[in-house]
Amino acid sequence: MAKTEVALKEAMTSIEGALGVALVDYTSGMALGTVGGGKDLDLNVAAAGNTDVVRAKVRTMEHLGLKDEIEDILITLGTQYHLIRLLKSRNTGTGLFLYLALDSSQANLAMARHQLKKIEGDLDV
Repeated sequence: MAKTEVALKEAMTSIEGALGVALVDYTSGMALGTVGGGKDLDLNVAAAGNTDVVRAKVRTMEHLGLKDEIEDILITLGTQYHLIRLLKSRNTGTGLFLYLALDSSQANLAMARHQLKKIEGDLDV
């Protein structure tokens, strides 16, 4: 099982086109760890904002009576993909998600999803 920092570094190095990655607690909106980002991609701001996206989708599913789980949420921008992968902490049951920003001109979205799923499986939180 990989610790948070190791898992996030693996995402940045193994996923082509990765611009930044964060592990986020969607009950609080706080990033528990970040790697990458920069002046044009503040991962702490992205963590808080994408928490609202996750909460809205969960609430909508409840209103619709959908008895299913979210795997990922994909947001496509002109030059970037933003991938949100929900997971559950094995120890606490706290709602967590991995947030990954990709340069769309360099990324292979299917491979990024596959690699993020693998990293999720190895993550020990």
